[in-house]
Amino acid sequence: MSSDQVFAGVALIVVLAVGSQILAGRLGLPGIIVLLPVGFAAGAITDDVHPDKLLGAAFSPLVSLAVAVILYHAGLELDLRRLTGSARRTLVHLVWIGTLATWGAAAVVAAPLLHVSAQAAAMLGVILIVSGPTVVGPLLAFVRPQARLRRILLWEGSVIDAVGGVLGALVFAALEGGRRVSLGEATVHLLGSAGVGVLGGVLGSAALWLLLSRLGLGEVLGAAAQLAVVTGVAAGCDIVRDDAGLIAAIMMGVAVVALPGLDLPVRQPFFDTLVSLVIGVLFVAISATVTPASLRHVAGPALLLTAVLVLAVRPLVAFLSTLGGDLATGERAFLGWMAPRGIVAASTASTFSAGLVAKGIGGAQRILPATFVVIVATVLVYGLTAVPLARRLGVTGGNRSRPLLVGGEPWVIDLAGRFAELGLPVLMWAGEPEQRGRITAAGLELAPADLLATATGEGAELEGVTCVLLLTGEDDFNALAARLLRGEHGPEVYRLAERGEGQGLVAPYLGPGPGGETLFTPALPGHALAARHRAGAPIRVQPSQEPLPPGHDLLFTVDRGGRLRPATTDGPPPLVPDAHAVTLGPVP
Repeated sequence: MSSDQVFAGVALIVVLAVGSQILAGRLGLPGIIVLLPVGFAAGAITDDVHPDKLLGAAFSPLVSLAVAVILYHAGLELDLRRLTGSARRTLVHLVWIGTLATWGAAAVVAAPLLHVSAQAAAMLGVILIVSGPTVVGPLLAFVRPQARLRRILLWEGSVIDAVGGVLGALVFAALEGGRRVSLGEATVHLLGSAGVGVLGGVLGSAALWLLLSRLGLGEVLGAAAQLAVVTGVAAGCDIVRDDAGLIAAIMMGVAVVALPGLDLPVRQPFFDTLVSLVIGVLFVAISATVTPASLRHVAGPALLLTAVLVLAVRPLVAFLSTLGGDLATGERAFLGWMAPRGIVAASTASTFSAGLVAKGIGGAQRILPATFVVIVATVLVYGLTAVPLARRLGVTGGNRSRPLLVGGEPWVIDLAGRFAELGLPVLMWAGEPEQRGRITAAGLELAPADLLATATGEGAELEGVTCVLLLTGEDDFNALAARLLRGEHGPEVYRLAERGEGQGLVAPYLGPGPGGETLFTPALPGHALAARHRAGAPIRVQPSQEPLPPGHDLLFTVDRGGRLRPATTDGPPPLVPDAHAVTLGPVP
């Protein structure tokens, strides 16, 4: 291809990737549902977006490095300290039982269905082991299951990606060499890959600790340093052992969260944007390599294979993995209905199938289109059924709000108590030990000490937080925290109005919008509300249809479904039938 064609092809892939993600966001859909068909259509219409033609031999290593960056980013959201007890035991069982059962069943079923050789079926089986946080996370954001289920599924998606990648490299090496691999050789290979990955993860984590904690790098340079270390370490590990870089990448992400003295920014817009772009580009580029002709004799059998994986294999894996645990029946059933395939399955299929085709492995040309069909089918099946099934199983709160109240003054604890009376699963946080003690004494749930991790990104998703109410007596803290916590995909953020014009170093200069919406009327800033409560003004609950008694101020409404709506400086929340109003009364 000419340089102009390469230039146009790369630009078109980027435009399609970003445009698809924007469209998916506007439609309220996971990005993969739009990215895959767009890439497939672009590959069928034009030859300009075929990555194997655009990049040649560089395509495969670039995919591996891109997947390492994605897994590192996923690792940043995983905190092992929050995965304890039976949840950790269930995760371990899901990984090893899921690996063996999925690999074996997919290989056995794929050979006769797809009319491929045993070697190609073994390769396809190991590819279909993986799941991945890039598809599990968005689906869980729609379902909003209970915190323990979210943790297990997100951890499983990240860990099993690395396991599948290493096993895929082992199978590919065996098939490429044209020889059988004994159990001893496979064990040595796996332990070797794990050792290389762990060593790389330790060295990379040490490098990140030095760069981010000692050099004082800013947001942009800090994100660039993370990218450089992750790609460098992953590449080095892959040179020593194929796909050991995936293990190192996840290890670095998990370690960076837990390392003492390493304070990553609460939000990393540059790095988040980079990862989002990488995911979009990979999905478009890889799906563009699947041609309509390659699907002609594969689509039907691949759908039958998907049915076996969804209806038989995954439920069996979940059943065996949760035996003897304390998960409820509904939780166990939901685990058995959530195993979509994503970017790692697509990337490994794209990487390994080309090499096996070149080696003349029978049916190897069907590996990538079959994987493509399984990815699309599993995402659609789980995406369309997960929400109603979760509600039927009783493992989701539906639209019920879960507010995080930040502050430990008596009026805040009183307000949290009223929310709890209305059935809201309240979460609280306070910095002072005395305040934290009062919260615990009131029988309210206390959030972990790392407030910002709880209130942002995956932390909010893991804890089920839907809105953050910044109710401390420090105006500057409320204003700065609101600015930090506010994000496109995070929970809604609200803060108290400051004491008055010119008060505070920061608060007067951070208005609503990016800094969080301001609660209540301008005449009711936080200090006035607290003083009124100290003087005896009660916080009460009443039906919203009843008129407010004289001297009462409307603070919040909670509708029949448990949706919390605050009064803000823009006006009171809408009054809907069968709702309750939370009010502040007058001083007696």
